[in-house]
Amino acid sequence: MTFPIVRHRRLRQSAAIRGMVRETVIMADDFVQPIFVTYGSNVKNEISSMPGVFHFSLDRLQEEVKEIVDLGIPAVLLFGIPEQKDSVGTSAFVETGIVQEATRLIKSWYPDLLVVADTCLCEFTDHGHCGMVHTIERDGHVCGDVLNDESLELLVKTAVSQAQAGADIIAPSNMMDGFVQAIRHGLDEAGYTHVPIMSYSVKYASAFYGPFREAADSAPQFGDRKTYQMDPANAREALREAETDVLEGADMLMVKPALAYMDVIRMLRDEFDLPIVAYNVSGEYSMVKAAAQQGWINERAIVSEMLLGMKRAGADIIITYFAKDAARWLREGRN
Repeated sequence: MTFPIVRHRRLRQSAAIRGMVRETVIMADDFVQPIFVTYGSNVKNEISSMPGVFHFSLDRLQEEVKEIVDLGIPAVLLFGIPEQKDSVGTSAFVETGIVQEATRLIKSWYPDLLVVADTCLCEFTDHGHCGMVHTIERDGHVCGDVLNDESLELLVKTAVSQAQAGADIIAPSNMMDGFVQAIRHGLDEAGYTHVPIMSYSVKYASAFYGPFREAADSAPQFGDRKTYQMDPANAREALREAETDVLEGADMLMVKPALAYMDVIRMLRDEFDLPIVAYNVSGEYSMVKAAAQQGWINERAIVSEMLLGMKRAGADIIITYFAKDAARWLREGRN
């Protein structure tokens, strides 16, 4: 046999060596835990399609937030389910909105925990779309179009109200053209120049959102979101979307969903110097949970590998419903 023989296995022969040469490491600091808040009292209701994820009323919220803080997770992403909905999503931007109330409480309990406010209208509109709509009736069916520029005014109001309530980061997820520029201008004009924008820059019209729409009661009442969310077949378009957001003042760029779009995460990582966020969405979570409940997979091993893959693809931050479990597993692994 000729010399030298390349023996790659030398660096795999023990856990200590594998750990020493490991290229990608996941930490609790990488995670953002989503929370669903709602009105009522003593509410902690499990979401049927998302085992282990709950709706919390404000009086039960602290127990969830305390667990997140105790696990060393640095940030939460707030979604609100309002008492009332209307055509323009008024509950999204009023001072007493559910997200605003939850933000004030969390910041009073844990000032150092980062509160990321999802800035969209779909949970708050009676039609379930992410902006104002113009509707018509055709052949007995309601149909219509989402009005881009008119929606921007409402999104700015929502972002400013969230910042006033104490949100540390504004995360607009609506995919309206010009939304970053409009929100940046609105925040700056209101005196919130220090509040960063985590832009849902590359948000695909994905089937992986199904469980979330139950959780947030945000399914569109007519049509779909394909006229404003991206076609899953397109990758180069993602670069155009992200570049626009960079030029308009985004501070972080998100790819959503994550699991089927790791190539897009890598493209953004290679192209831009801003922090890249991967959203490990509800459908990705529910598939793993369902398979684990059937005993078909090792949940801990699968989740760890999945999150590691997102980090390896280039994500600096991972929004995931597995954040608490993953942080707990990481802690156990160090002990």
